[in-house]
Amino acid sequence: MDSFATSSFPIPVSFLVTAIAALLISLFILRWLLLHSRRMRRYPPIANTIFHTLLNLHKFTEYQTNLSIKHKTFRTLTPFGSYVFTVDPANVEYVLKTNFSNYGKGNFNYEVMSDFLGDGIFAVDGEKWRQQRKVASYEFSTKVLRDYSSHTFKNSAIRLTMIISELVSSNQVMDIQDLLMKSGLDSIFKVGFGVELGVLSGLEEGKAFSNAFDEASCQILYRYFDVFWKFKRYLNVGSEANMKKNIQLIDDFVYGVISRKTKQLAKKGQDILEKEDILSRFLQEKEKPSGGIDNKYLRDIILNFMIAGRDTTAGTLSWFFYMLCKHPSIQDKIAIEVQKATQMQEGKITSNEFGNYLTEDAINDMQYLHAALTETLRLYPAVPIEVKYCFFDDTLPDGFCVNKGDLVSYQPYPMGRMKFLWGDDAYEFRPERWLNEDGIFVPASPFKFTAFQAGPRICLGKEFAYRQMKIVVATLLYFFKFEMWDSSREVRSRTMLTLQIDGGLHLRATHR
Repeated sequence: MDSFATSSFPIPVSFLVTAIAALLISLFILRWLLLHSRRMRRYPPIANTIFHTLLNLHKFTEYQTNLSIKHKTFRTLTPFGSYVFTVDPANVEYVLKTNFSNYGKGNFNYEVMSDFLGDGIFAVDGEKWRQQRKVASYEFSTKVLRDYSSHTFKNSAIRLTMIISELVSSNQVMDIQDLLMKSGLDSIFKVGFGVELGVLSGLEEGKAFSNAFDEASCQILYRYFDVFWKFKRYLNVGSEANMKKNIQLIDDFVYGVISRKTKQLAKKGQDILEKEDILSRFLQEKEKPSGGIDNKYLRDIILNFMIAGRDTTAGTLSWFFYMLCKHPSIQDKIAIEVQKATQMQEGKITSNEFGNYLTEDAINDMQYLHAALTETLRLYPAVPIEVKYCFFDDTLPDGFCVNKGDLVSYQPYPMGRMKFLWGDDAYEFRPERWLNEDGIFVPASPFKFTAFQAGPRICLGKEFAYRQMKIVVATLLYFFKFEMWDSSREVRSRTMLTLQIDGGLHLRATHR
């Protein structure tokens, strides 16, 4: 018996040891797989690191385009995770619509932007976003705002015409982007907040505010690629020290606007309040017990509408005039269309009188102008890169995986240059691509042409912006021809949240 026990014991013990070892190994492997399963998922190819992007930030849009030509979807590695960039319309639709709830601003974007944009519509998710969008949606749908804004845009175009006419008489160079930015700032403050700024007329306070706003916009984009920005903000040194000064200047200006508007409304009375501008409606919300709105929130709303109402339209118009100078035949074609739509011959009336002929029907008849503006937005979208935060691990339609905490960005600027989307002439400025055989404008999918976003966050002011741009362009092209002051000068974009021309756009104008 002892012998049996002695001779037979090694077999079950070795089996038991093996089984236990196998079980432990299996448990270890299972735990490893659970902990490291992300490593086994299919991720977008690594195209570069955050430091490579920082080195190329001065040519950011072109740099991103070149990477996107190689990879429709790719990763930029950072010390804290990945930035995922895509130009695939299927991915864009998934992020903006199909799985909208998983992609928002998130804490990361909010932290980067909150010093500047605070709790405004472009920086927040959830209830604050819904509240602002609801109020803005109501405003943009009213006939009162449409008529009021059209009147404001016409007056602004008349002032531009007068200024340009003086420059023509003295044969002076003009920075059309600077003029458009000033005009846009006056317009958005009048339409959005019921305030006359007079920046186009030379008000220095407004000019300082505008410059500080642009500098802050540049710094916000820089923060995405500067891993030390929080440290610099804490020490108040370098670019973050300048950021703090700009924010203070912006705050002083905007709080002054709110104070003047509040006093103005108090004098007018509640019966006027409901018919006033966007700021008035938010001030009305402020008075409600459940409003949850204070002056800081109003400040944030104003600055976000500044980006929506000034930077986007004025920036687009700047690129538009650049394209017209490069394609004079298109400029002439639009001028002829304006004459036909308004039923006026060039040079027969004053700029004040011309506004009377810019009816809604006339504006809607300008199909080629609409196509040319859209073609400009395809190549030079107002917001070149749009950043979203991934809340939970996910798989995009192209099969690539993204992790919780990754930043997922679709790229309107590179997308406009992708041959697989627009054909071999993707880099060419050709308004005809937007027109059918009858010359009627035909829109593209918003997930292919992403200048106005899509899905629940689609731009509420899209038609508002088109009307503003068409009024300005129609007025200026009716009276003037434009050409580059120095045709040899290279025109490049400035690296900031919105797409502007670095150093301005210097033109020469002549009377038609």
